[in-house]
Amino acid sequence: MKKDSARDAVVQEARELLVAMEAALLQIEMEGPGKDAVNAIFRAAHTIKGSAGLFAFDSIVQFTHLVEHVLDRVRNEELPLNDHMMSLLLQCGDYIGELVDAIERREEEHEPDLARRQALEAELDVMARSAGAAAPPPAQVTAAAAAGTAEQPAPPVLPANDGAPSSNPYWHLSLQFSDNVLRDGLDPVSFLHYLRTLGRIVAIMPVLEQMPEAEQMDAESCYLGFEICLVSDSTLQTLESVFEFVREDSRIDILPPRSPLSAYAGVLGRLGTAEAQRLAAMWQQHGALSEPEWQGLGMDAAAALAASRAAPAGAARPSTVVAALAQIGPRPRPLDDRRAQEQKFIKIEVSRLDQLIDLVGELVIAGASARLIARRRKDTQFEEATQAIDALMEQIRDAALTLRMVQISEVFQRFPRIVRDFARDMEKDIELVMTGSETELDKSMIERIADPLMHIVRNAIDHGIEPAAERIAAGKEPKATLRLNATHESGSVVIEVMDDGRGMDRDRILATAISRGLTAPDADLSDAEIYRFVFEPGFSTARQVTELSGRGVGMDVVKRNIDALHGEVAIDTERGRGTVVRVRLPLTLAIISGFQVVVGNAVFVIPLDMVVECIDMPAQRPEHNIVSVREEPLPFVHLRELFDLPLRERGRKSLVIVQYGQQRAGLLVDGLLGECQAVIKPLGQLFGKVKGLSGSTILGDGRVALILDIPHLVQYTQQQEQYHPTTQAERGVASEQ
Repeated sequence: MKKDSARDAVVQEARELLVAMEAALLQIEMEGPGKDAVNAIFRAAHTIKGSAGLFAFDSIVQFTHLVEHVLDRVRNEELPLNDHMMSLLLQCGDYIGELVDAIERREEEHEPDLARRQALEAELDVMARSAGAAAPPPAQVTAAAAAGTAEQPAPPVLPANDGAPSSNPYWHLSLQFSDNVLRDGLDPVSFLHYLRTLGRIVAIMPVLEQMPEAEQMDAESCYLGFEICLVSDSTLQTLESVFEFVREDSRIDILPPRSPLSAYAGVLGRLGTAEAQRLAAMWQQHGALSEPEWQGLGMDAAAALAASRAAPAGAARPSTVVAALAQIGPRPRPLDDRRAQEQKFIKIEVSRLDQLIDLVGELVIAGASARLIARRRKDTQFEEATQAIDALMEQIRDAALTLRMVQISEVFQRFPRIVRDFARDMEKDIELVMTGSETELDKSMIERIADPLMHIVRNAIDHGIEPAAERIAAGKEPKATLRLNATHESGSVVIEVMDDGRGMDRDRILATAISRGLTAPDADLSDAEIYRFVFEPGFSTARQVTELSGRGVGMDVVKRNIDALHGEVAIDTERGRGTVVRVRLPLTLAIISGFQVVVGNAVFVIPLDMVVECIDMPAQRPEHNIVSVREEPLPFVHLRELFDLPLRERGRKSLVIVQYGQQRAGLLVDGLLGECQAVIKPLGQLFGKVKGLSGSTILGDGRVALILDIPHLVQYTQQQEQYHPTTQAERGVASEQ
């Protein structure tokens, strides 16, 4: 179970880093190379490799290592970040994503596409060689990997038998971390703690040669190095793997026990005189070398010890550092310190959130039942208690639903890459502008809206946006603009895909619809009805089929998927100016605030966010189902006739005015029952395709109430109005009297 959780964590982290990596690459393509963006790409690849290495996912480690090597050359300005390099890195990111998918499927032992991997590796190798150095093998640990180290004194001259094993029983680790180790999100001290799990640190000496004055110090840079004596039964490979994350940029030297004296002389030779004397004193103090070996190094033990004791103020002595490390870990920190380190975010499985939403829904239904019992008993205290519970349940409901709300940027972030690749394939110059990425939507809807938006964007690039030559001939800028926008409106989320292309050809769409028998040649259709034909299955006006579109599939999928989400899609286009495809979705599909109405002997629920007001209906029935409200014509639908319910003549009828988008309509009902909390339940196969209904809910008395599909009913009233055209003067006759 723990292994599965760790695997899932690696997969999720890798995907997030790949998204960041791709975003940084596209940012460079739009704004030009920047140091921060290049470093972000390198860190993403580096972290993916390190996390995969922890769990021995060797395939992704080896491939990402090659990518990281090329990125390092780019970061050091040894390779240009040109168009070819950008495409190569994007393709490598795609393949890393496939390797991550394989890990998720537990198929990491099988290569997703060996031929593709070999082609990418060959190109990466060419890039590395063009920079003057081939990519090193992943397991190599070099003794001088850190670039730019200052010249150090030459090692002491040793006797002829310097190659013989020494008597040092300890492993010796000489570490000099890179300046950027902290920026890469790594803590040097964490490596020292991990070493303690592999053995016992006998002595440790911080190397302070690169430490600047306080006023020149950069808080994000690392200046420390360490010289460590370690007792461990581990192998060289195990100790090298500890520093897998930092070995490319840092100097990591690991000397096994009883290494030749020349190896220790090399360590001393890299240090300045003062630091070399301190290290020699540490070896002498802990019996690392014998007296003849000590003399063979040409060191004066007394002078070394004196130099060590005379270390400058503020420099940590070896014994002090060891003592400090020994105290870190088991000793509990103060409560305030622990609170300061608490995570601000935690990751929760979606299934647990779904379970919470279901329980809240059941709580809402139980609360409605208790409220109904309180009213029937006419117990004042009971009613007050249920009202307090209702208020708390509403807060719990809102809080629970908020947990499932995620920003639509999760979908939008995919499109810069998609637009880039499609535009290049079509040889078009397109600028993508995204606004409203912070708009929130239920997670389940976020996942299901991605494919419909993909189809819309592809059609806009292929059919809507013209090639540069055609745009220039039409008096437009050669570079087209494609916009993605998301906003909240009337309890819904509106997503717009807008292009400034050629627009849709109304006459061609109508001719195609007539030829396919979708409408009669003499039918009087509005522009909106004509454009709606593009959502019919198999409908296409494309003169030629391309890799992106033209086969008559896509827009019907868009309509079907959005209908499944109880949403609406509409087209607004102008010939030669561009097209806007507008998708409107409900905020959530779980629990809503509703308004109950009664029609005949049935109870219906209207989403409260869509209710504008309620008025009394005039006794005389208006003509053509149009009533005047404040001298404005308003179409309405009689729900009793629409659903063929029994007649109920008691009392005056009410008109509930609802709004969806910019359109308003009235719903004629027999009575008003007030607000409620509605837990949305699916209708099932029998009623799933009934027009005008979007779901059901359970009332407090156990009865089932149907939830009205307001978008469909508003559209229905608009169609009824078009079928019975009247002039403004005639509409005025149908006024309240």
